Amino acid sequence: MTPHPPAGGARVPSPRPIQAVFFDLGETLINEGEIYGRWADWLGVPRHTFLTKLGAILATGGGHRDVFEYFRPGFDLEAEQKRRVEAGVSNGFGVDDLYPDARACLRALREQGLYVGIAGNQPVEAAEQAEALGLDTDVIGISDVWGVEKPSPEFFERCAQIADVLPDRVLYVGDRIDNDVRPAIAFGMKAAFLRRGPWGHIQEDAEALAACLFVLDDLDGLPDLVARHNVP
Repeated sequence: MTPHPPAGGARVPSPRPIQAVFFDLGETLINEGEIYGRWADWLGVPRHTFLTKLGAILATGGGHRDVFEYFRPGFDLEAEQKRRVEAGVSNGFGVDDLYPDARACLRALREQGLYVGIAGNQPVEAAEQAEALGLDTDVIGISDVWGVEKPSPEFFERCAQIADVLPDRVLYVGDRIDNDVRPAIAFGMKAAFLRRGPWGHIQEDAEALAACLFVLDDLDGLPDLVARHNVP
């Protein structure tokens, strides 16, 4: 049977190429500079020394926990976090740590009728901290709440499922090539690389960046880029 055309010959619009946008949290929406600075203070290390060593460790493939171990061998993160709470030192982030371009970007994307989410590798406590920011989002996903973290494919699958859209209609925005760009693209999503924060300036992979839909220096222009990409 031949299907009937739409009444009056009207053209049925095709789904927009981007229907959902998910954002990493640390160094994408949240500036972690002061957070690391407070850790340097706690360890009794000058802030510039701590951050310099952090960059050196990241450049050789290490992670942020390795810098704690370097300055304090046998470092126990959970025990130190508990001690900081008892001492009245914040372990997390707040509205003052929000990058100035984050709030307007998320709001503008939602005004386009897109599903907007936050999904990052963070401890359970970050869920409440992120909610307190009052950002214009549909969902806040935290790895330790979900029970799965990046770069696992299941993490990105969870994003697509929650948004109820196909993976190729999801844009994932993050500052890390290893945890954000490569795994999002491998799962079939679109990716936007945000070049800011330590990872954003240290990690390099020309092939991965060439596969990104967007490469950004900030979030100011992202809503317009998405809107233009979605024009039929």
